[in-house]
Amino acid sequence: MESIFVLTHADESGVALTRASLEAVTAGMELAARLSATLKIGIVAADPQPLSKGLPGAVLAVAGPAFAQPRFASDAAACEALCRAAEASIVLAPGSSRFARVMAAVAHRVGGVIDTHITALGGEAAVEATRWFYRQRIEAVVTRTARPWFLLLDAGTHMACAGEGANATVEIVPVNLPSLRTEVTGIRAPRQDEQTIRPDAKLLFVAGAGWTKKQPDGQMHTDEAGKLIHGFLRLSGASLGSSKSLVDQGGEGHSVLPFLTHLNQIGQTGSTPRHPKGLSTCCHGEEPHVVGWRFIGERRAISLDPNCGWTRGKADVVYIADAFQVMAKVNERLAKS
Repeated sequence: MESIFVLTHADESGVALTRASLEAVTAGMELAARLSATLKIGIVAADPQPLSKGLPGAVLAVAGPAFAQPRFASDAAACEALCRAAEASIVLAPGSSRFARVMAAVAHRVGGVIDTHITALGGEAAVEATRWFYRQRIEAVVTRTARPWFLLLDAGTHMACAGEGANATVEIVPVNLPSLRTEVTGIRAPRQDEQTIRPDAKLLFVAGAGWTKKQPDGQMHTDEAGKLIHGFLRLSGASLGSSKSLVDQGGEGHSVLPFLTHLNQIGQTGSTPRHPKGLSTCCHGEEPHVVGWRFIGERRAISLDPNCGWTRGKADVVYIADAFQVMAKVNERLAKS
């Protein structure tokens, strides 16, 4: 019989589990119910007791100042100790940056195997994990007989566990920490209004190369485009995405938007945004770009071309209008509200 173990970790504040961790808990609950398997939860945090509220099953945790911040040596040792204590055959974990950097090492240390970017878990008699390959163009269902089997879950694929109810009883697992050669002294981050990548935003705003092309007056208005886009992000709290053609222009010596990097590119390194809504502006809407949008709940686009790729079944609504004029009006209304 299978046994399920879900690894979670605290957010930056240390007083709550990350949303991706709570999604992994939901996945574990659903999988355990379907397989009639036992379920245990693991927590990596400086003080795990407040984080255990409403969690199902037995809760194992590591505690101490060493686990307050992400660090390979301490996180790998903590996860290894928790996995050995849980003795589970299936280990689920959120595909966060904190766990993605250590989980392959943890699987190796306990003699297990690992698969990443899991988007769904199915199967009745055996566990079947679904994931995408080749930048979301090929979907595969993976099953393994080797145990323990580690599965890193992509964010946004499950509902977050509500965590309602009394605090669960937490068993603290001792950890033999190696010599720690790094120390977290603080966090340097851009101001909120300068941040353009917001994975939890309700809206994804995508800019295409059309923003830096010649406009109807025969001139390029890159500075105006930058002010309109940055103003919209600041007023709406949206996340910024970009087409590959736009971010590539910087290396080709063309006029570019100063706040865009390759990290904003939709579909880069196989990543896929999962925002509830998406608005594409000045993008062509052809297959190489749209493939990165397939998990956006509601897709809209602004284009001057009525025959644009977005109008051929790739968007729910297409506004045939000038993106400069539309976004100027939108920003004006947002500023008033």
